[in-house]
This record gives sequence, C-alpha cells and structure tokens, in this order.
Amino acid sequence: MQTPTASQINTKPGQSYIGRFAPSPTGPLHFGSLLAALASFLDARANQGKWLMRIEDLDPPREPAGSAELILQQLQDLGMIWDDEVLYQSTRLDAYKEIVDQLQDRDLCYPCNCTRGQVREMGRLYNGSCRKRCAPPEKPYALRLKTKALEIGFDDEIQGHFSQQLELDAGDFVICRKDGLFAYQLAVVVDDEFQNITHIVRGWDLLDSTPRQIYLQRVLNYQKISYAHIPIIVDEKGQKLSKQAFAPSIKTDRASEAIYKALTFLGQAPPTGIAKEKPESQLEWAIENWDSQAVAKVDSLPLE
Repeated sequence: MQTPTASQINTKPGQSYIGRFAPSPTGPLHFGSLLAALASFLDARANQGKWLMRIEDLDPPREPAGSAELILQQLQDLGMIWDDEVLYQSTRLDAYKEIVDQLQDRDLCYPCNCTRGQVREMGRLYNGSCRKRCAPPEKPYALRLKTKALEIGFDDEIQGHFSQQLELDAGDFVICRKDGLFAYQLAVVVDDEFQNITHIVRGWDLLDSTPRQIYLQRVLNYQKISYAHIPIIVDEKGQKLSKQAFAPSIKTDRASEAIYKALTFLGQAPPTGIAKEKPESQLEWAIENWDSQAVAKVDSLPLE
C-alpha cells in the first residue's frame, strides 16, 4: 500500500470532518482496540465524514512481522472500511526530521541524556535539568520539547472540559528518543496535520497526552482538532487491556458478536434483534443511531 499524496488526503468540497484510527502494529486487534476503531468509525460516518487509517509503525523491535496486515484484515472482516490509502508512519521519517530540525533551529528543544532511573528519582515529572547544560552531552541522548507555565485546556466531546498546567503537569517531553526513533507525541501531531485530521476519537488513556499535543500544534501553527475520549477496558487487576498484557485477539469469525458487545460497551443500546446480523447491517444501524453522549464519562484521570 502506498502513502497518500497531499491531493489524496485533502478535504473534499463540503466535507468538514476527517477522522482516523491509528493502531500500533504490535499485535492483532483486541477488544480494547476494537472499541477505539468502532467509536472513531461511527463518529466519522455519522457525521458524513472520511475515516482514515494510519499504521503507527515507528518501533520495529515491538512490531511482529505481519501485524499491520492482520489488523487491516480484521477491520475489513468487521465491516469497517477506511477511505484513501493507508498511511504508514515508517514512510514519514524525513517529515519528522524536518520538524525536529525546525524546533532545534528555533531553540524550542534540547538534548537530554538522563536515564529512566534518574527521571524516576526526580519524582512525577522530569525536572528540566538538562536545560541548563552549556554544551550537548555525549550521544546517545533524547530531545525534549521545552514547555511553558501555560494552561492548556479543551472541551472533550465525551468527557467534558480537561486542562493541564503544562509545565507542572506534563513537563518538558520527549520528541525524539535516545535510540534515534521519533516519539509518539511528535509523530502523531505531524501526521494529524498531514492528513488534515479534524476529529479524533480514541481511548481515555490518551486524554492526559492531549494538552501536550495541542501545545505542539500551537508551536507549529497547525490546525485545531476536536477530541473525544472513550473509556478503556481494564482487566481484573485494573490494568488496561493491551497487546503487551496478552489481551486475546478479536475472532473475526464471530464478528457480529464482537460488534454487538462493543456497541453495548459504548452505551449505544443496540436492539437484541441485530445481535446475530451481519456486521454490515449492525454498522448501518449503529451509524444511523450513533450518540457520542451515550458513551460513559470517566471520573478520574488516566494513569501515566
């Protein structure tokens, strides 16, 4: 699959909504990732918008061969078909480097060689100690974006108003890792702008990252995005259902059961009569009846 050109991803006349689903190919879709895919798909389709697919393949050591293809096949089996070509982040390295170079030229980021252990000893946040260096440390080192004593707030479509005092609640954050890989916070912002994303529906575990992303959008003079964060699935220990925690893969030979269960979790109250219908019929009902305000609110902040 090829990377879309700018002309392919531009908004069509009269179309104001562009959403996306952006999984990391660290394994097949599990129920938690199905919820994010389904909510973003339904919100886009219910608003007569486009739904784009992005594979966030920036961490090769954690990406088993064939995982991206498996995820795409699972989505197709579930009846969720995306618009335009799939965007692979691994094809966008030059774009990320260009942005990092711009930020360095503007003196908005700095090298940091602090270890994870040292950062943990600082407490909840990185304390900005490498800002004071007169000369760069020996490599390897990460690059951190400078933050300010600035409150960043936004109105989440589902969870309501959320804000952070960026310097105190997030601190200077990594945009390029010690191993040379580009960090999520940078790549996601750059690609949302590249794909002209206007609306993001994703898991509540990323709510805490959103002020950092909004800050970087402002620094780069990017367009404003509307956000909606859905609850996440946790196991019996209260931990997020994830591929790293060996969450079971969605069985697409039971697609109707999976979609019905996901619609129920999302508060959409699907009628029992559609429980065994084909995924396409279930999705047609769900698009016509999608209500983002029926999705559950969360009463505590996500864990780092």
